[in-house]
Amino acid sequence: MAAPISRIDDTIVALATPQGVGAIAVIRLSGTEAIRICNRVFFGKNLEEQASHTIHFGTLRDGDKVIDEVLVSVFISPRSFTKENVVEISTHGSSYIINQVLRLLIRQGARPAEPGEFTQRAFLNGQFDLAQAEAVADLIHSDSEASHQAALHQMRGGFSQEIRELREKLIHFASMIELELDFTEEDVEFASRDDLRVLVEKLLRVVENLISSFDLGNVIKNGVPTVIAGKPNAGKSTLLNALLNEERAIVSDIAGTTRDLIEDEINIGGVMFRFIDTAGLRETTDTIEAMGVNRTREKMKSASLILYLFDLGDTDMVEINRDVNQLENIGVPFIKVANKMDKANSQFISALKEKYPDTVFIAAGKKENLDELKEKVLELVNLDKFRTGNTVVTNIRHFDSLTRTRESLLDVLGGLDQEVTNDFLAMDIRRSLHYLGEITGEITTDDLLANIFSKFCIGK
Repeated sequence: MAAPISRIDDTIVALATPQGVGAIAVIRLSGTEAIRICNRVFFGKNLEEQASHTIHFGTLRDGDKVIDEVLVSVFISPRSFTKENVVEISTHGSSYIINQVLRLLIRQGARPAEPGEFTQRAFLNGQFDLAQAEAVADLIHSDSEASHQAALHQMRGGFSQEIRELREKLIHFASMIELELDFTEEDVEFASRDDLRVLVEKLLRVVENLISSFDLGNVIKNGVPTVIAGKPNAGKSTLLNALLNEERAIVSDIAGTTRDLIEDEINIGGVMFRFIDTAGLRETTDTIEAMGVNRTREKMKSASLILYLFDLGDTDMVEINRDVNQLENIGVPFIKVANKMDKANSQFISALKEKYPDTVFIAAGKKENLDELKEKVLELVNLDKFRTGNTVVTNIRHFDSLTRTRESLLDVLGGLDQEVTNDFLAMDIRRSLHYLGEITGEITTDDLLANIFSKFCIGK
């Protein structure tokens, strides 16, 4: 759990680089006493007399014992990540050295930092808002170009700016309506109901767009679950291996080889896809294989994308039509992938192109036309909105607050339709402001902060 607010006056210390042996390790201190504590055990220049943003060479010593030769970076409040005094000590990456340095600094008065406590302090000290703070963790964990760009955009305040603009417009009307409550006997109208309706409808459109972007944002952040489905021996495992460029799944001429789900991640065009090779779809009396088929059907329903793979030499048009109808009923976007085109009848290929012109033809075993398949996959993910720089919601907490904001704004419109009194209108507007404020941290609680920052790594 993140540190309670009451402990923010402590000086904290933690390893800022990953655990394990490496060339160097960085140990970070933050707090009023950070420079003074480090200076007690640093032998070199007097750190308390040095300018901010300077680096100094020396040794760390425990009494007469030299622990390591180090570089110490000094950042003086408020010109640091946490807006407190910060010291970053670069030591050699031995786990023994790291432990000795941490113990030494704790004995000198620092305490071990809680998960995310450095970022929490940056938020509490006004370095950035809560949405930007959460983006720090997303940026650290980003594993694709798309997730990196989404986190960077949020960390730089793009999403926060949209939320602040919404709140400012709503606050103006809220204050006018609150003012009217003080003049109820004079029957004075400070806030035009028509103008309020126009504003709320405009805000609703913006909120709806942000809410609808969450599907894309979730895909960008967590990867696209993509199921490869089809009959046994259609080449599903061969396709997975070809996409991965390694022998991840067992390939055999024996039908029903794949009986369980095999997953792996592939980066396509800066987007992470979680490809799932599944058991072949067919009726079977084999109990184990039947369990695999059932899992395949369940996985198809929860996927974001399905690659429907069929063998051109072992499938007729009737079967394809039937499978396509079933896939359309599932309601998940799918791509028709015709495999083994090098062995197929040309007339059948022509008929298939005429009936289903969006079919992608490949030869998985020879890795032919895989680039065309990848382009089709990216096309269905629909990253155009993201690539044009529009804000994309990637955080489930933000999605929930926006959903509640929408409900409150709809209540405001309902109140206007029913001509409710100002006190009820003001209550619904305040509720909208509350939920918007939760996103950026204008409205927050200790429990909320503890929950958010406890998910960060220690040292960040």
